[in-house]
Amino acid sequence: MGIGWKNSKKIRGRSPGFHTYTRQNIKHVCWCVGKGIKIAVIPNWKTTGEWQIELNIKKNIHLDPAIYTAAEAYEKMYEYYKYYYDKYNK
Repeated sequence: MGIGWKNSKKIRGRSPGFHTYTRQNIKHVCWCVGKGIKIAVIPNWKTTGEWQIELNIKKNIHLDPAIYTAAEAYEKMYEYYKYYYDKYNK
C-alpha cells in the first residue's frame, strides 16, 4: 500500500501554447487586471484542441460560448482586454 501521488490518477493539463503579444496588449492587460477584469483561455474539456474564453469581471465569471483554436482564442482574449480597456478607461 502506497501513499500520496503514487496512488492518484495522473491528471494531465492542456496548454494552448505560446502566443506573441505587443506592448499595447500588455498595457490593456495590466490596466484590466488592476481593475479586477481577468480574461483567460481555458480548454474545452469535451474535446481536444478546442479552447474557450473565460471572463472574470470583479469575481463574476462569464464564459464565451464560442469555441476557438488556440491562436484564435489568444487573439480573442486580447480583443476582450482592449474592449474593456477602451470602455472603462475614460
